[in-house]
Amino acid sequence: MHIREATADDIPVLRELFEAGVVESQVAGNDTGADIEQLHDAYFSDAAQGGFWVATKESDIAGMIGVQRLDDSVAEMRRLRVRPQFRRQGIATSLMSHAIRFCRDRDYLKIILDVRVERQPAIQLFEKFGFYLARTREQEGRRTLDFFVDLYSEPRE
Repeated sequence: MHIREATADDIPVLRELFEAGVVESQVAGNDTGADIEQLHDAYFSDAAQGGFWVATKESDIAGMIGVQRLDDSVAEMRRLRVRPQFRRQGIATSLMSHAIRFCRDRDYLKIILDVRVERQPAIQLFEKFGFYLARTREQEGRRTLDFFVDLYSEPRE
């Protein structure tokens, strides 16, 4: 497995991964995935403070993850997805490790993310990395969990 920066050529596969999340009810109904279509503007246009990566196995994109800058000290982790046939192989763990290292290298103090309550494997992964549940909120009749990790302490990897 290899992790590399996503490119515009990857957008059709990234869109496919996003759409699979919609079908699996992992994505809010009002989330259009516009950030994927505008990959450069959404993740690469703020002086290298954000990024988007894909994990590849052989020539296949197996998963993805993005980081967006919210302010000088806070980043948001987004779009963690792994194709079903590649799950349970450590890909999400590798993507999370990569994204956390990226945030540390840019001196972010906190990473936030949200996840639908139905995504138990993802929730367990976030907890494994030391993310804490900040709150639970209702969104379109479904529960969404907001998590954070403070990077001024060592996250578990």
